[in-house]
Amino acid sequence: MSLIGSGGERRLPLPIEGWLGSPAAAPHNAIPRPPHRICLIALLWLATVVCLGGCGYSLQGNLPDHIKSVAVPVFRNRTTEPGVESTISSAVVNAFTTNGKLRVVSLDAADSMLEGEITGFEVQSLSFDSRLNLRSYRLAVTMNVRFRDLKKSGMLWEQQGLREVVDFQVAGQVSDTVSREEGAVKQAAVEIGRKLVNHAVDRF
Repeated sequence: MSLIGSGGERRLPLPIEGWLGSPAAAPHNAIPRPPHRICLIALLWLATVVCLGGCGYSLQGNLPDHIKSVAVPVFRNRTTEPGVESTISSAVVNAFTTNGKLRVVSLDAADSMLEGEITGFEVQSLSFDSRLNLRSYRLAVTMNVRFRDLKKSGMLWEQQGLREVVDFQVAGQVSDTVSREEGAVKQAAVEIGRKLVNHAVDRF
């Protein structure tokens, strides 16, 4: 297109469309902004915030506001070790009570539920004395756990294969070995309860 008119006068080029603001104010080498892309990103972010807020979950890392209590049914025992499920379940209840963020209540009155199953219980030999008598053992407990939102039928947290290991010493007598093993089970249960409560409550 010629910039020289029929009478010899110079013509200014037509303004380029697409600038934000007045075309005359656009710099010579400026690149037009794509406002539609910026708007799309903003809309997607807004939709995410609205969705999370509407579902009752916060972006700030807190438990959902409607969860004030928890039920802890006795864990299922998939091992051959009798009574270990009661010891661990009691330790989890005590850990929730000590933490204080959720009240432990019956299942029909709870906002959430922590349930689990014990899938492994192993006692391994660690060390021997000069007469080849066992002097230390290692207890390993493995379990699967789930933390559910009962009000909105959702899964808050789940972990497969959670494992806790405790070493214990023995004096050599069978009665002492049994007593030390029972103490090791209780020690492992306390640690399991603490970890489960930390995962279920403090991780949000």
